[in-house]
Amino acid sequence: MPVSTRTMAVQPNHLTKSYVLPLFVWFITSGISATHAACSKMDQQSLFSSFDIASSSLNWSSSDCCRWEGITCDMAGRVTHLLLPSKRLKGVISPSLGNLTHLTHLNLSHNILSGHLEAGFFLSLGRLQILDLSNNLLSGELPLSPPPSYIRTVDLSSNQFNGTTPSSFLQRAWNLSNLNVSNNLLEGQIPSFNCSYSPFLRSLDFSHNDFSGIIPLGLGNCSKLELFRAGFNNLSGTLPSDIHKARALEEISLPSNKLSGAIGEKIANLTNLAILDLYSNQLSGTLPLHIGKLSRLKLIILHFNNLESFLPSSLMNCSSLTELNLGFNQLEGDLSVLNFSKLTQLIKLDLVNNHFTGPLPISVYSCKSLIALRLGANHLEGQLQHEVLSLKSLAFLSLSCNRLTNVTGAMKILKDSKSLRVLLLANNFQGEEMPDGDLMVDSSGFQNLCIISLSRCQLTGKVPVWLSKLKKMKWLHMSLNRLTGPIPGWLGTLPSLSFINLDNNFISGEFPKELCRLQALRSEKAATQTGDDYLELPIYHISHNGIVLQYKNFSNMPPTISLSNNSLSGNIPRNIGQLQRLQKLDVSFNKFSGNIPHQISNLRSLELLDLSRNNLSGEIPASLTSLNFLSTFSVAYNNLQGQIPLGTQLQGFNATAFEGNPGLCGSPLPNKCPKKSPGDSDTTKDQEDVHDSGNGIPWLQISVTLGFIVGFWGVCGPLALSRSWRYAYFEFFSNVVDRFVR
Repeated sequence: MPVSTRTMAVQPNHLTKSYVLPLFVWFITSGISATHAACSKMDQQSLFSSFDIASSSLNWSSSDCCRWEGITCDMAGRVTHLLLPSKRLKGVISPSLGNLTHLTHLNLSHNILSGHLEAGFFLSLGRLQILDLSNNLLSGELPLSPPPSYIRTVDLSSNQFNGTTPSSFLQRAWNLSNLNVSNNLLEGQIPSFNCSYSPFLRSLDFSHNDFSGIIPLGLGNCSKLELFRAGFNNLSGTLPSDIHKARALEEISLPSNKLSGAIGEKIANLTNLAILDLYSNQLSGTLPLHIGKLSRLKLIILHFNNLESFLPSSLMNCSSLTELNLGFNQLEGDLSVLNFSKLTQLIKLDLVNNHFTGPLPISVYSCKSLIALRLGANHLEGQLQHEVLSLKSLAFLSLSCNRLTNVTGAMKILKDSKSLRVLLLANNFQGEEMPDGDLMVDSSGFQNLCIISLSRCQLTGKVPVWLSKLKKMKWLHMSLNRLTGPIPGWLGTLPSLSFINLDNNFISGEFPKELCRLQALRSEKAATQTGDDYLELPIYHISHNGIVLQYKNFSNMPPTISLSNNSLSGNIPRNIGQLQRLQKLDVSFNKFSGNIPHQISNLRSLELLDLSRNNLSGEIPASLTSLNFLSTFSVAYNNLQGQIPLGTQLQGFNATAFEGNPGLCGSPLPNKCPKKSPGDSDTTKDQEDVHDSGNGIPWLQISVTLGFIVGFWGVCGPLALSRSWRYAYFEFFSNVVDRFVR
C-alpha cells in the first residue's frame, strides 16, 4: 500500500507533463481540422465566382476553400481574410464578393483588376476592417455607400478612380486610422473630415489627383494625425489655420499646388514634425522666426516659392536636418554669418537661385555628411577654399552663376575630391584662362567625374587636354567661352561621353570623324554600362527653345552634339549616321559645305536637327523623312536647291525652317516648283538610272550619240573632205563626249 500510494501520488504529475500537453495539442489541431471540414459552401462558391483563376497564379485545387492560398477562415468555416496581392488577377471585382459577409481583411493590391466598384460595395461587408485595392486599373466613382464603422484602413491608391469624393464617404468611419486615395483622377474638394467622429485617424493621403479649392478645416481636431499629404493637386488658399493644433503631425506634404500666404509662426508648435514639404507653391513671407524649435525636422523642402528676407538664425538649431532645400525663392543675406556647423547630419543643401551674398560660407564644410551642395545663381564671391576637401562624400557641387575667381586654383583643389561626380561652375571666372596641362589631373584626379560645366565663363584657351583622362565623363558643357583651335579627336575615345556642348566659341577646323565613334552614342548597351544613373540633385538645363528642363537621372539627359556658332568648316561626315542614340544635333552658324549626308536618316532617335546658317548645297535628302521623332528642324540660309520632299513631316515645319535657300521650292515655302513635262520627267529618270551604274558614265547616251555621228559620217562623208569640214566634225564630237563624261 505505501508503495502503491506513492505511485498514485506521482502519477498525476507525470501524466500532466507527458500526456496532457500532447492531448491539448491534439484537441486544438482536431478542432482546426474540424473547422476546415466545415468550410462554408456559399463562401467557396462566391470565391470561385469572383475571380478568373485560370489567368492568375493561384492554386485553388483543394475542395476546402479554407486551405486555399490567401484564405483564412474562422471556427465556423466562414472566410475572414482574403489576401491575394500580386497574383496577376484580371477582370472586374464581382458583386458575389459581397456574399463574404464575415470578411474582415481584403487585400487585392498589385493586380490587373479593372472596372467599377458597385455603388453598394460596402453594404454587405459590415465587418470589414482592412481594405487594400491599390495598384490596379479600377475606375469610375467611389462607392456611394460609406465604409463600415469597423473599417481601419482604406487604400484605393494608384488606380483610375474619378469624380468627386462623396461627403458621406467618411461619415461612419469611426475607427478609421488610414485613408489613401492617392494617384487617381479624383476631383472637386477634398472631403471634410471631423476627427470628433474619427478619433483614431493617423494618416490621410490625397496626393496626385485633381482636387481643387481650399483644404477644409478640421485637422486641428485630429489629435493622433501623423501624416497629411495632398500634393500634386490644384489646391489654393492658405494653409489651414488650425493645422498647428494637430500636435502629433510628423509630416505635412503639399507640394505642387497653388497655396499662398505665409507658413506662419504657429507651425513651431508642431514639435513632432519631421517632414515639411511645400515646394512649388506660391507661398510668401519669411521663414518662421522660431523654426529652430522643430528639433526633429529632417526634411525642409520649400523650393519654387516666393519666400523672402533673411534666414532665421534659429534654423541652424534644426540639428536633425538631412535635407534643406530653399532654392528658387527671394531669400537674401550674407550666408557666411550663419553657422552651419550644427547641421552634422545634413546630406543635401540646396539654396540655388536666391539673392544670398558674401563669400562661400566656410562653416558649410563642417557638415561632414554632405553629399550634394548647390549654392548657384546667387551673388557669392571670392575663391573656393581648400577646406571643401573635408567633405569626403561630396558627389554633387554646383556653384554656377556667382562671382567666383581663380578657376585654375578651383580645379586644382577639386581634382582631389575622390567622390565628386557632378561639377557645375558655369558663369564664373569671367575672362580667365582655361586651366590646361597634363599635370592638372593625375592618375587619380577627377576619376569619378561624370558631368562638368564651365559654360558662360568667357574663358580663353583651348579644349583642355586633361579632359581626355576622365573616362567616366558623360556630359561636357563649355558653351559661351572664347575657346579656339580645333575640336580634339580624343573626345571620341571617351567611352561614356554622350553630351557635348561647345556652342558660341571660336573653334575652327572640321567636324572630327572621331566623334562618330563615341560608344555611348552608338550603342544602347554601351550607354547602360557607364555606371550609376542617379543624380543627387536634379539638374536644370535651358533647352534649345528657352524652356527650363529638369533632369533627375543621367539616362533622362538627351544625347547631344551641339557645336553652334563657331567657325567649323568642311563636310559633315557621313559616319555621323553611326550615332544612333543621338537625339539633338546642332551645327548651325558655321561654315560647313557640301551636301547634307543622307546617313543622318539613320539617327532614328533624332528630335532636333539644326543645319542652318552654313554653306550646304545640293538637295534635302528624301531619306530625312524617316526621322519620325523630329520636332525641331532647320536648314535655313544655306545654298540648298530642289524640291522639299513631298508628303512628309518636313512640310509640317514652318517656312522659316527653309528660308534663305533661293533654290528651294515647294511647301511650306510660298514659291512653287516649276512643272516638268512628261518627257522631261522621263529623261531625268533615265539619266538618274544611268548614273546609278557604270561608275557614273552614261554609256547608253554615248552609244546613241556615236551611232548618230557614224550615220552622219556615212551620209555626209564625201562632203567632209576639206580641212575645214574635218575640223568642225572633230570639234562637235569632242564637245558631245565632254558633256556626258566630265
